[in-house]
Amino acid sequence: MSVSAPFTLPNGQSFRNRIAKAAMTEGLAWRDGLPTTAHEALYRRWAHGGCGLLITGNVLIDRGALERPGNVIVDGPLSADAKVAWSRWAAAATEADTQAWVQINHAGRQTQKRVNPHPKAPSAVPLALPGGQFGMPVPLTAAEIRDLIDRWATAAAVAREAGFTGVQVHAAHGYLISQFLSPLANRRDDDWGGSLENRARFLTETVKAVRAAVGSDFTLSVKLNSADFQKGGFAFDDCLVVAGWLADLGVDCLEISGGTYEQPAMMDMDGLAPREEPKQQSTRQREAYFVALARALMQAKAPPLMVTGGLRSLAAMEDAIASGLAFVGVGRPLCAEPDCVADLLAGASEELPRFEDRLAIGPGILGPASPLKLVRTLNGFAAQAWCYQQIRRIAAGGAAEKLNPFKAFLAEEREAKARA
Repeated sequence: MSVSAPFTLPNGQSFRNRIAKAAMTEGLAWRDGLPTTAHEALYRRWAHGGCGLLITGNVLIDRGALERPGNVIVDGPLSADAKVAWSRWAAAATEADTQAWVQINHAGRQTQKRVNPHPKAPSAVPLALPGGQFGMPVPLTAAEIRDLIDRWATAAAVAREAGFTGVQVHAAHGYLISQFLSPLANRRDDDWGGSLENRARFLTETVKAVRAAVGSDFTLSVKLNSADFQKGGFAFDDCLVVAGWLADLGVDCLEISGGTYEQPAMMDMDGLAPREEPKQQSTRQREAYFVALARALMQAKAPPLMVTGGLRSLAAMEDAIASGLAFVGVGRPLCAEPDCVADLLAGASEELPRFEDRLAIGPGILGPASPLKLVRTLNGFAAQAWCYQQIRRIAAGGAAEKLNPFKAFLAEEREAKARA
């Protein structure tokens, strides 16, 4: 099997290759939360960039729980104009025989104070991050939980009607569903907390509601942490069990990632593997730092798997597919060069561009190896801002360029204020 070969999921959905653009938040919407012409331009560029699958950035189901200002929002029935905007976005994203899935999310306690100083979450457990960007969360009531599950289903139905070809329920990276899964963030003693079955109930009930809303012939995927990489948090043994439950529910694809804002393993800013995974013996193995975990999942029970995180070389991608993965996901390289996957598959290059190659300063300045948590946090947000700025350039028809991440951070602060 080759990463460049056509592929069909068990549900019948076909893809021209096995490389997926992983979800990356765009921040291109305005206060109305609608997709814009910038979304259309960005996704049209990516649709022609070589990936067989595009997964959108976060679409939020509650405007009081945004991941950041500028998110697309679906928190109720759409107006006629909104339906047109969504259809235009879907049409652009599915050009060139490209499949496109909408990622649906709720930020929970990872909602910034500027959006909501007291966001809803499983329990009143604040983020353990310096800087004061996140407020004390308010526990959700059982009725509010049921309402949110219905909102996920509504957003999925909107995506299908617009012309997207699937949805992804975001249950990773410390957002709301991930918070329910974690014993550190979920201190509830009702049906939604305590045992793993109860902590996973929000996810399983959401999957059931989404499937009922979109039908059996529409792809439903889930993004799940392999682990939170925090002592006492959601662990890999938990992931093995939950993956089996998702397979039983008929989930069509499971993307494996890891980490939270407090322990951002998914960001891998200096190329290091997550601290709980043993060091690998080769560069190729180090690239795919979630692949070893995915192999363990495949030995148990799980839906077809996608892995995102650190994959850069064609050789490592081929190894990952040969191990039994359905897809390999690519993120930051597409911010630097939106056509880099097409170049890779055409043989014009052997690996995707590295994040550090596009920085105006050395990667050591960004690396999270500092013993100071505040420095690591600022480095992480600055690196994210660099990606956001490059996405804006691509959406405007331009190209990525050398850019100091800390200047990017200040520019994104201005953008956030304009869109809040």
